[in-house]
Amino acid sequence: MRRFHAMPDGRRIAFRHTPGSGPALVFLPGYISDMAGSKATAVFDWAVAQGREALLLDYSGCGDSPGEFADGTLGRWLEEVLALIESQVGGKVVLVGSSMGGWLALLAAEALGDRVAALVGIAAAPDFTEWGYTPAEQARLAAGETVLRANLYGPAPTPTHPGFWQDGQARRRLSGAPIAFDGPVRLLHGLDDAEVPPDIALRLSAALCSPDVQIFLLKGGDHRLSRSEDIALLLRTLNPLV
Repeated sequence: MRRFHAMPDGRRIAFRHTPGSGPALVFLPGYISDMAGSKATAVFDWAVAQGREALLLDYSGCGDSPGEFADGTLGRWLEEVLALIESQVGGKVVLVGSSMGGWLALLAAEALGDRVAALVGIAAAPDFTEWGYTPAEQARLAAGETVLRANLYGPAPTPTHPGFWQDGQARRRLSGAPIAFDGPVRLLHGLDDAEVPPDIALRLSAALCSPDVQIFLLKGGDHRLSRSEDIALLLRTLNPLV
């Protein structure tokens, strides 16, 4: 059942939580995505069937959470993720991040430290504000313009707002200091991903401190990795981590 968590500034964040044995599975959706997606729902339903604790949420301005999407940034949504974990989960967590959610999972893991038992990335897209835009688009964003792109999954164009881009540029993790997480990491990536190059999984593996990183490259898999065989692999990957 959907519930709402009140942030100190009045934001209301929609979430679903099921109690059970830990560590808790926390699913972090992608850009302009929400907890009603097929992967999030599959993880939650699997957790319920296995008696495992799980937490889903919608970032502010997404899904059932009120607010303006244009106000969203990685930093703002990270605050919400950490607040929901603090309020709903007592023990350790396994962070499962899809696309942009994979970037947020890295940032959350660094903030939570020893509370994170493992990380799972599904077409994880850290630093996409850097490699995902042309120099001309980045110049427009830096000048305060919103960039609109064709949406591969619907009729409305996909916006990138300058506030999101600027915040993302300040939170890049694929260069500079290593990512301070040394637990198990599992990265699932489709070889036919037209949005996040599979090379990003290799760069992420190199940037992590963890010695226990496994990458699964899925032939025929696209960015969403929502085929039945993709979701089955995701659940098999989660099983030994919880």
